[in-house]
Amino acid sequence: MTRLVHSSPGRARFRMRALRDTRLDYRYIRGYLESLNGVSSVRINPDALSVVVQYDPGRLSLEDLKDSVEELDNSTLPRVRDTAVLGRDSDLSPLIMGAAVCAGSLFLPRPAVMLLTLANISDTLRKGVATLATEGVRTEVLDALAVGLSAVRGEYLTANVTQWLLQLASTVESSTRRASDDLIADLLRPQTGTVWVEEADGATSREIPFEDLEEGMIVRVQAGERIPMDGQIVRGLATIDQSAVTGESIPQPKEAGDTVLSGSVVVEGNISVVAHRVGDATTTARIMRFLQDALAEESVTQSKACEIADKRVSITLGLAVAVFLATRSYRRMESVLLIDFACSSKLGTSVAIKSAMARAARSGALVKGGRALEKLAEADTVVFDKTGTLTHNELQVTDVVCLSGTCKTEQDLLALVASIAEHSHHPVACAIVDAARARKLAHMGHEEVAFMIGHGLAANSGSQSVRIGSRHYLEEHEGISFTKHNKVIESLVAEGGKSLLYVGVDGVAHGVIALKDRLRPEAADVLEGLRATGIKRLVMITGDNEATAQALAAELHLDEVHAQVAPEDKAAIIDGLRAQGFNVAYVGDGVNDAPALMSADVGLSMPRGADVARASADLVLLDDSLEGVLKSRQLSLDVIDLIDSNFRMAVGVNSGLLAGAAAGFVPPVLSALLHNGTTLAVLMRAFTGGSWSPAALRGALADVRKSMAREEAEAAARQGRSLSGEP
Repeated sequence: MTRLVHSSPGRARFRMRALRDTRLDYRYIRGYLESLNGVSSVRINPDALSVVVQYDPGRLSLEDLKDSVEELDNSTLPRVRDTAVLGRDSDLSPLIMGAAVCAGSLFLPRPAVMLLTLANISDTLRKGVATLATEGVRTEVLDALAVGLSAVRGEYLTANVTQWLLQLASTVESSTRRASDDLIADLLRPQTGTVWVEEADGATSREIPFEDLEEGMIVRVQAGERIPMDGQIVRGLATIDQSAVTGESIPQPKEAGDTVLSGSVVVEGNISVVAHRVGDATTTARIMRFLQDALAEESVTQSKACEIADKRVSITLGLAVAVFLATRSYRRMESVLLIDFACSSKLGTSVAIKSAMARAARSGALVKGGRALEKLAEADTVVFDKTGTLTHNELQVTDVVCLSGTCKTEQDLLALVASIAEHSHHPVACAIVDAARARKLAHMGHEEVAFMIGHGLAANSGSQSVRIGSRHYLEEHEGISFTKHNKVIESLVAEGGKSLLYVGVDGVAHGVIALKDRLRPEAADVLEGLRATGIKRLVMITGDNEATAQALAAELHLDEVHAQVAPEDKAAIIDGLRAQGFNVAYVGDGVNDAPALMSADVGLSMPRGADVARASADLVLLDDSLEGVLKSRQLSLDVIDLIDSNFRMAVGVNSGLLAGAAAGFVPPVLSALLHNGTTLAVLMRAFTGGSWSPAALRGALADVRKSMAREEAEAAARQGRSLSGEP
């Protein structure tokens, strides 16, 4: 149940009882409300069951806002299984209080220390009992036994230090996991807006909300607008940019009978499209549902660490019981219980992964979890999408060739075409205009430009009749033959990767301009670097023709190329490679790459990629450079090596301590100090990435201080709002 509890001009506060559900995805609620026309900000306070909305009364009435909020039915709101990413701020009070109790244990009267210790460890004891009753012997049980037995024996400092270490790990993990999830929060917003649908007479249209769009309706889409559904063109001509969907770098002409997908953009022209799939039935919506489920899954690396820790619980517990039965010494049993493998295995792995994620972000990559690092380290094959990944998805002029006697110089040809093309927003036209500006060519006067949608441009310049466009357009529609220039044209095509723009003047072939998608300058070095890290196979997938694909493959020394691949077939190629036993990493950027990104063992997305591609990837590059792929690969190898070395160090030291404790050589206090010292050493190595240099230590401590200071400030702000009566 939701109700309005207070309102003032431009501000409304609602009480939403659904916020009591700790599994509720608050990002969905915030995204839904912020997408409303007129809403400027939304603040959610789950503890107060409060939602505060700032809005423009001139654009959104209070009554309409109230209706929208009340539509958020608790039964249909999405949940996530991991409460660490729900948006609640981490609570630092137990950590701060635990540190104070540890300090107080050194000088307060013993009765006071006993009471403080019992209060401090009570939550761990409750968790241990609950876990034992429901799941059997797990890490939580050993944690409870360690702190509980220390407290019973009167070793309050030992109990409090152990408790503080457990709380520290929990705080570090929740804070860093929340930060890693920020990038995709906005992607969970529901699709909103309006569309124009044709009336039955076909002459008029009306505007309706996107959510009211139904199959069979005919939608009008103008130049510059995004196609809102999957469908088929029933009338009109348009040039459509499908780069976010198919990865094609050049917009394609579309006409009646052609299929279009949601997410494509109409560059030029106007079309009417009959809706075949709308709302949740579209490809994009299906991918987003898959994404929400995938994000809630537990990290493989984290699961493995917890499993290892839980297995060693039985070893430690069994040894402690055996020591007690053999010696009847509580002190020896206590010493053994205080030397568990859980802290170093579970906490060390978590901190190493989260620290690596922070270093990755500073190096230009956002890692969405430990699984991505683990799988990237295991990869032996990297598959690249071409457009926007190995290339910039930006055309550049490579050749300007005169074909007639009236074409005096290449500069004159480029200036003529650019002067006419500057009126078009087509990527080919933009590239030609940019080339002319770079050469500082003078503008040539001309009359009004006629746009032949899907074909080219026509205009008169002085006494000349100029036609610009595809060869098909000039030869079939304008009667301008380029046959006698086939040798020149074929030589340009043979170089691979080039698109040709044809120019005719006064009914005669005048010239041709070649353009090419620009290869990233760092691509060759990055691919060579990947091989040096152990990658055995480099593969490219593209929708381009075979000649273009092979030319690029030869330039980059790729092992395998798949040309003329339909968007829906990319995932099948990835599945085929995995079936052959390869561990596959996929790098892409378009909506069409999302299935492949999810099919691969680990997916990496470029920063300018489509939202769905970035959401589907396990790792998102923050800088528009392929160097992030190489850096992330090296980082993944480093962190796995660090986890392994930390594990070996912890097992070696703790095994020695266990033997000493069982033999009676290590008393409980020394046992706790040595074990906790080992755990702290593992954590510091994890924080610093294995480096013990002063700079690394200072950086790690600075990261901890900044994280804690930020969360303390957020907690203080919440406390201040609570005291002032504002949620």
